[in-house]
Amino acid sequence: MRATIRDIALAANVSIGTVSRALKKQSGLTEQTRIHVQKIATQLGYNESNLRQGKIRRLTFLLHRQHNNFVASPFFSHVLHGVETACRERSIVPTVLSIGPADNVMDQIRLHEPDALAVAGFMEPEVLEWLTETGKPVVLIDLWAPGFRSVNIDNLGGALAATRHLMDLGRQRLAFISGPLSHYSIAQRALGYRQALFEAGRLFDPRLEITLQPGQELHLQAAAAMQTLLQTGQPPDAIFCYNDATALAVMSVCQARGLRIPEDIAIVGFDNIDSSTSATPPLTTLAVDKEMLGRMGIKLLLEDAPSNTEMMLPVELIQRASTLGN
Repeated sequence: MRATIRDIALAANVSIGTVSRALKKQSGLTEQTRIHVQKIATQLGYNESNLRQGKIRRLTFLLHRQHNNFVASPFFSHVLHGVETACRERSIVPTVLSIGPADNVMDQIRLHEPDALAVAGFMEPEVLEWLTETGKPVVLIDLWAPGFRSVNIDNLGGALAATRHLMDLGRQRLAFISGPLSHYSIAQRALGYRQALFEAGRLFDPRLEITLQPGQELHLQAAAAMQTLLQTGQPPDAIFCYNDATALAVMSVCQARGLRIPEDIAIVGFDNIDSSTSATPPLTTLAVDKEMLGRMGIKLLLEDAPSNTEMMLPVELIQRASTLGN
């Protein structure tokens, strides 16, 4: 049986990512570690031609099933459009693979026969480890993990801007409705919310933060979360939601309860999806160049030796009537 990257990692007592970087002669390792890994690879008879990166002609865009409802959460449809545009400009054929924890990921990837992989959004750490084992170039988009090339937006900075905006308006009880904190981008937004409160000298109130769970209808969870917040003894006068879809569901609940927006409660979302502009009132949000996120992911993937393997794109606070009024 031919030796694999996993075999080398076990024998060398290092991670699979370390083996991959050592054999590809990438930066981030000591020379001692590199020599150690290469020596083990030679002893096991590993064929380093498996790692040679020829011209990339086929790319598979991996998306977790948590994200594949493009209608309810259109963020990744725009990211995919950016990926497709960048691939078309470079004569690369992209395919889309939606996977879940019960799938045999490696078998699915073999069916697609890609030369490279782009992973968007949340993905289990063990899946990322399997992808490293393929030896194919991998880029993470809206996701970060050590040892990978990645492109993200400034999630923390955007959350700081959103929370500061609400405090600047004089709001006193700021709630945050979060998505699953296992998602890198969402965890960064939660951190930004808490950091803004800390910098303003405000105590964090756990009763004003609700975390939604994966695998359930987003709008139903968001509506239930808002109902819970409104039933507290001191309901919030401002809500920062981790994305626009959640914010729009929250807005509907508030209006059904007879609350005026923004007089009684101000609402901020994140991502600037199309429906945020047409909402009544229009939603204050953080604008994200979602297509550029996809395009830059492909650009970083194809660079031979990038000076920086981690890229961050800026976001912009778009102030609308859901916080400022008419």
